[in-house]
Amino acid sequence: MFLPAMVYDPEFEVETSNLEWNCANMAGRNVSVLILYNNESKILLQHRTKDAPTFPDYWAFFGGGIEEGESAEQAVKRESLEELGYELTGPRLFTAQKFFYKGNEYTKHVFVEQYNGKTLTLGEGQAMGWFLAAETRDLMINDHDRSIIDAMKNILSPASS
Repeated sequence: MFLPAMVYDPEFEVETSNLEWNCANMAGRNVSVLILYNNESKILLQHRTKDAPTFPDYWAFFGGGIEEGESAEQAVKRESLEELGYELTGPRLFTAQKFFYKGNEYTKHVFVEQYNGKTLTLGEGQAMGWFLAAETRDLMINDHDRSIIDAMKNILSPASS
């Protein structure tokens, strides 16, 4: 099983300031995404539109590009508001992962936060849904997102691994 480079440990506080500064100054594109999870160990995924610029019609995490002068955490908070109408209170860095898509290099910063029950409003994509990791097997999901889902499964439900 492939595990992302920096696996989240609830007992270990990740220092993100240097990581965010270094990644923001690297060549390539930087994105921040969110894994919102609930008390049933389900994660929220977005069904991207058929005309999305990257991974059209795939299921993926909510999030998007990091803007100039913005940290990865600031970006995930902004994206959550734009795409879900949901204000994050304490997103934690789970991993940073490099991937390539159509010749472009990306660094994806993955944040996690437990869902607090407030209303979610779909602002981007064609649908959203809550899924257990095992329920995502038949969804069209890219390999690098799937590896993160597999790692989350081990954290959210250690007994099922």
